[in-house]
Amino acid sequence: MSATDKIKNAAQDIAGKAKEALGDAKDDDSLRAEGQKDQVAADAKQRGEHVKDAFKG
Repeated sequence: MSATDKIKNAAQDIAGKAKEALGDAKDDDSLRAEGQKDQVAADAKQRGEHVKDAFKG
């Protein structure tokens, strides 16, 4: 996994956590769900990169 990919995935995860926290603060279920979705997407990308790295050797 390249450093750029790691940074992008971490940024997406952090943004998702911020959205979720803002949704909690505003009692906004839609924003909370969007934040959770962003975190899941970032996690999936990270796992995919780990799998690719494992097959590279």
